[in-house]
Amino acid sequence: MQAFVQFIEHWFTAALTHEWAWRILVGLGLAVVGTWLAGWSSRILDRLMRRFSVEDILRNFLRNVAYAIAMVIVFIAALDFAGVPTTSLLAVVGAAGLGIGLALKDSLSNIASGVMLIVLRPFHTGDSVQIAGLEGVVESVRIFQTTMVTSDNREIILPNSQITASPIINYTGRGERRVDIPLAMAFGDDLKALRENLLAVVARHPRVKASPAAEVLVTALGESTVSVQLRLWVAAKDHTSVQAELLEAVLADFSRRGARIPLPQRELHVHHHGIAEDSVASAQQLLKPAL
Repeated sequence: MQAFVQFIEHWFTAALTHEWAWRILVGLGLAVVGTWLAGWSSRILDRLMRRFSVEDILRNFLRNVAYAIAMVIVFIAALDFAGVPTTSLLAVVGAAGLGIGLALKDSLSNIASGVMLIVLRPFHTGDSVQIAGLEGVVESVRIFQTTMVTSDNREIILPNSQITASPIINYTGRGERRVDIPLAMAFGDDLKALRENLLAVVARHPRVKASPAAEVLVTALGESTVSVQLRLWVAAKDHTSVQAELLEAVLADFSRRGARIPLPQRELHVHHHGIAEDSVASAQQLLKPAL
């Protein structure tokens, strides 16, 4: 065992006499220190962006890009100090990058789309959106994909290129949203009284906004009913809950007043032409056993 330790010490002492050994040690030290500095600088950048209230999606993206760039610089500098010819390495990496880029053009399209989403910011984290026919709340936007969560807690992961190529509907982007409650009334009912009762129900709800004012409009004249729509404005985050609460309140108000929502009706007239009396008698004879 002692002989082995002496061999290692002799080998290590001899290695330190060579310039390449010192270069490797310096390169490793630079890699360790550079990695720590890259992480430290990315955290400092993140704190600065938090102080200036930079949006979460943009802050995370810039922090990750800054860290990646710093690590590339550290890696190249460490190889250069270790004596590795970085010029040739960069040429090889460039050629390999070109081939990889052609093979991963779809992924690069997702990256470009991710940068567009982060810079243009058609939506923010926590926004309720509809993208490519799918509805959910935006959870995160990454380089390749965007994650949404549906109201029933399903996770939707969409490629960024598909998002930029599809219409985006942002339900919460403007802060307010209109609630539309469709109703029906008979042609002979009092529209003025119905309007007053509905507006009274709305006025009692604490989360309905006073401006724009709620309104009751006639939207269509059907075969047997008049279509009426109650419109009001609420905070976008309260849209679903307020709509459900008002539907329940309107139903309770209708029950209290004894009002009824008319159902569609159709009149059916049956005409008999040229039926002989003996045919009617024969039908009656057939029905007698059943009776």
